[in-house]
Amino acid sequence: MKDKRILYVSSEVVPYLAENEVSLMSYDVPKMINDQGGQIRIFMPRYGNINERRHQLHEVIRLSGMNLVVNDLDMPLIIKVASIPKERIQVYFIDNDEYFKRKATFTDEEGVMYPDNDERAIFFAKGVVETVKKLNWVPDIIHVHGWMAAMLPIYMKHYYKHEALFSETKIVTSVYTQSFDETLDPEMIKKVKFDGVPHEAVSDLEIPNYENILKASILHSDAVIIASNNLSSSLTKFIESSGKPFLPFVPKDAFAEAYTNFYKNEVL
Repeated sequence: MKDKRILYVSSEVVPYLAENEVSLMSYDVPKMINDQGGQIRIFMPRYGNINERRHQLHEVIRLSGMNLVVNDLDMPLIIKVASIPKERIQVYFIDNDEYFKRKATFTDEEGVMYPDNDERAIFFAKGVVETVKKLNWVPDIIHVHGWMAAMLPIYMKHYYKHEALFSETKIVTSVYTQSFDETLDPEMIKKVKFDGVPHEAVSDLEIPNYENILKASILHSDAVIIASNNLSSSLTKFIESSGKPFLPFVPKDAFAEAYTNFYKNEVL
């Protein structure tokens, strides 16, 4: 994978958030490619519970300052950056005071999902693409981890489909076990359609629960990785019948070779 450019877009990444299946793989996979001589970037949301001082985040003024439209509202985009200690891996943080200042990731103190999680996901997807455009950095692969990043394949295939910068870019989605039981805002599909995405492309979002969000993401990806050993049978069957190249679950001690071969032989 030497000199291949891979953009990792994730809901959660260690060491910035607590360890879980998504956050650990969102660190381990980029590190593995980095060690092989690949060029990588990681993008994640700048949640309010990330300690900016401890992790030495700083705003990148030349990348910040544009407004993104979400559901017909202008939302300012702030870009921050940090480096993972010892690894020389840069992490870019998508920030906005309205969406990401609160001191938690997905839920309030009572464990209730934030009502605007759908808009946060849309803003995150657009923010990543607009920042990569400003960097003028062309990824060979975009690898998506976690449901908060799941809108990115949809927006790449529709909203940004005429961007010459990404004409050769392939999208891989890693699918993890269900992480929430609720349904996001029922108006989510209207907000996505507002951006010119046709209804039939995202009809799964009529009921925006975890599984349907991932189904919509899978349909707009070029390849899929089953990243959890206990993925639901319905999602597993959906992936198997999607016609997309997919990698079955691989235990952590064997993922490096399997992921590298999958990138080389099924994606690129």
